[in-house]
Amino acid sequence: MASGLKEVVFAGRSNVGKSTLFSALLKTRVRRGKKPGTTLKPNTFQVGSVLFTDLPGFGYVRGVGKDFNEKIKDFVVQYIENNSDRIVAAVEVIDASSFVEIAERWERRGHIPVEIEMFEFLDEVTPRVFLAANKMDKVADAGILDKIAEKLGMLPPWHNWKHIIYPVSAKTGKVEILKKDLKQYLISSGLTDAVKAFRGSLERR
Repeated sequence: MASGLKEVVFAGRSNVGKSTLFSALLKTRVRRGKKPGTTLKPNTFQVGSVLFTDLPGFGYVRGVGKDFNEKIKDFVVQYIENNSDRIVAAVEVIDASSFVEIAERWERRGHIPVEIEMFEFLDEVTPRVFLAANKMDKVADAGILDKIAEKLGMLPPWHNWKHIIYPVSAKTGKVEILKKDLKQYLISSGLTDAVKAFRGSLERR
C-alpha cells in the first residue's frame, strides 16, 4: 500500500445490508455471495489517497460451523487493529428492524450483543464512528431509534446523537444524510480527493 494512504471501513453483522449500503454510497459495486455471510474477504475501492473497505459480515451465519463464525469476527477485529493507524472513520451497519430484539435476546443469555461490542470497539480504536441504522423502510416502531441509542449507551432521544446515528434505507437509496456527513468529515480531514468516490458527487467550486 502507498505511504500516506487513509481508510474508511464498513463493518456489520451478516445480512444487515452492509454491502448494499457500500454500493449505494460509492461509485462501485462489491462482490456479494448468494447467501448471508459469504463475503469472506474485504472488498476495497480506492479513490485518491482513501481506501474504502467493505469488511466481511460477522456474527451467526446459518449453515456454517461456530468456529468459522468466530474466525470471521476475529479477522474483522484484527484487520481494524492492524490498520488503525490509517483508518480515519468506521461505518457500522445495523439492521434497525431487528437490532433491539437480537440485543435483548443476547442480554437475556448474559452476553454482550456482538453489534454493541463492535460499536464500543470501533469507538475506542477509530477516530469517528458513523452508525448506519439500515432497513428503516421495514421499521414500524416510531421509537426504534431511541431504543437503539439506549442500547448503545446513549441517553435518548436519539436526535441528540444525530452525528453518530444515521437512519438509512440502502435498498431504496435513502442514504443522503449519511453520505453528506461522511463526505464533509473527509473534506474536513483534508481528504478532498475522496469526495469523487461518492455517487452523485459534484466537483467543489
